[in-house]
Amino acid sequence: MAQEKKKQEIREFCKQLKLKAVLEDFESAADEETQPIPYLHKLLEAEVHSTQQRAVQRRIRGAHFPYPKYLDDLEVDCLPEPLKKRLPEIRSLEFIDKGQNIILTGNPGTGKTHTAIGIGMEACEAGYRVLYTTVPYLVTELKESNDNQKLRRYERQFERYDLVIADELGYISFDREGADLLFSNLSLRAMTKSTIVTSNLTFDRWDEIFGDAAITSAMVDRLTYKAILIDMEGESYRFRETLRESGAESSNLKKYKEAVNGDQ
Repeated sequence: MAQEKKKQEIREFCKQLKLKAVLEDFESAADEETQPIPYLHKLLEAEVHSTQQRAVQRRIRGAHFPYPKYLDDLEVDCLPEPLKKRLPEIRSLEFIDKGQNIILTGNPGTGKTHTAIGIGMEACEAGYRVLYTTVPYLVTELKESNDNQKLRRYERQFERYDLVIADELGYISFDREGADLLFSNLSLRAMTKSTIVTSNLTFDRWDEIFGDAAITSAMVDRLTYKAILIDMEGESYRFRETLRESGAESSNLKKYKEAVNGDQ
């Protein structure tokens, strides 16, 4: 009876101290370890691992990814050559410590968003604070904050992220206020914090987004300074997947298979 009472008290202590892993494992660990030091080590090791995993999940939730995507799920052989070459460098996450930006440009469906989210997920796992947003949504947030005289508070919060993923630059153009706010906000992060930008437009067409040559030039200059620039032009990954699932093959896949078979 005294043993059961102590176990119940241990459970209560664990709940009060929020030691979830210890609460779950202390009885089974006691069956496996008879010495106090190994027993305590095993419990605390499990608690540390559990705490770290919960922290990762909090960072992933706080990043507001639209859906989970992982770099390991990318078909490396189908990626544009520039990304293939630089993917190991990017996965090291050293660019975050250096405050470098990554700019992914290319036609739709080539894996820009998948790559950006995959990098963001790995950054969360490595302990970095990450935010995902589309550029149109970011501009809307900035304009609303400006109207409500809360812009500086929003900017301070924005600056605290180690990595911001600004997806879908180029799908919607902005008025002058939106362009000015976006330029100002992204400029605050220049050379100190990292931003990943994806765009379906090449740099020479960014004036279609901002509608002002001076702002476009300044934006390109700020974002690309010492940045990692990756051309993602290529065959649409989504279109290739659709063809594959329907039993059809794109001409590029056919040519590739013919070339491989011809070499054998």
